[in-house]
Amino acid sequence: MENVMQGFAIVVCDRGYVFAGDCVIDESFCVIKNAKNIRRWGTTKGLGELINGPLANTVLDDYGTVRVPMRAVISIIDAVDSKWNA
Repeated sequence: MENVMQGFAIVVCDRGYVFAGDCVIDESFCVIKNAKNIRRWGTTKGLGELINGPLANTVLDDYGTVRVPMRAVISIIDAVDSKWNA
């Protein structure tokens, strides 16, 4: 299978899960390596505020590698890797 997308992103999944990490996406799965679950956004203007990294009130949990079926992905937001891993 050919990769559809690859890079650092915030992935919004069904059932309220939101992850940030290094993504490799194909037709079937979104694999997120070094994933962080965004438990609390800590934003005042929505999730888009996190593209440049977590804010002071953002709460993250390390998750390792997460494999999400594409049918469970709601949206994918490109984010700045260097700002998240600073």
